[in-house]
Amino acid sequence: MAEMIYGFMDMILPFAWAQPDFMKRALLAVLMISPLCAAMGVLVVNFRMAFYASAISHSAFTGVALGVVLGIDARITLILFGLLMGAAVTAVRRGSELSEDTAIGVLFSTSVALGIAVISAMKGLARNLEPYLYGDILTLGDQDILLISLLFIGVMTYIAIYYNRLVFLAVHEDLAHTRGLRVKRLQYIFSLVLALVVTMSIRTIGILLITALLIIPAAAARNMSRSACGMFWTAMAIACLSSVFGLMGSYYWDTATGAAMVIGAAAAFFFSLLYRIIRA
Repeated sequence: MAEMIYGFMDMILPFAWAQPDFMKRALLAVLMISPLCAAMGVLVVNFRMAFYASAISHSAFTGVALGVVLGIDARITLILFGLLMGAAVTAVRRGSELSEDTAIGVLFSTSVALGIAVISAMKGLARNLEPYLYGDILTLGDQDILLISLLFIGVMTYIAIYYNRLVFLAVHEDLAHTRGLRVKRLQYIFSLVLALVVTMSIRTIGILLITALLIIPAAAARNMSRSACGMFWTAMAIACLSSVFGLMGSYYWDTATGAAMVIGAAAAFFFSLLYRIIRA
């Protein structure tokens, strides 16, 4: 199956940068991860949860460290710890009188401190973090592409079913509750799905940049769109184009792929800002 897909890509992409198999896998990953991050990013911007996404990504320090210490695949512990953090933040916010940013700050600081403590105690562990810090999309294998494909199908199905309800909830939580929406369940599920997308994308973009790929395309789309629907599709288009051009640029300029993708998205944001000023 993989060989058939790669053969088809050779036919439609007769470019030097797309010839190596590792670049084909990277392109497939980019074309699935980018729209996922953009779609979730629109909701993150509407919910004002940028700090939450950053907290989940930085909890990867602890997830990777625990995986190495326990002798478990770090990718598994990374995802599980991210899901635990996502559920914990929502539980603390709903079960206390603390504001959301305060609850996130407490758990974020605790998880990062735990990770740093483990890393500093285990000599030589820091070098295992580099692929997660900056992303390592060019080392993805066929199994990674399969997992990303399953994530893409699952999350896009979730968004297709719940998107309108989530937008309504983001606009006015109390009104959504009076209209019969199960607010608590929607918030928990959204937190867990977002945590899953963030942790699964870290290998592609890196801990330091994954929040940028969530926020920047959505912010650029808000500058250019006049409706929630327009913002959704514009964000996905910006994320895909900037990520593909970033992948191409990283090949020719020999730079970190994740950084090149985010720079492309940032360029789109500043263009959208200029467009908004001119339109105003």
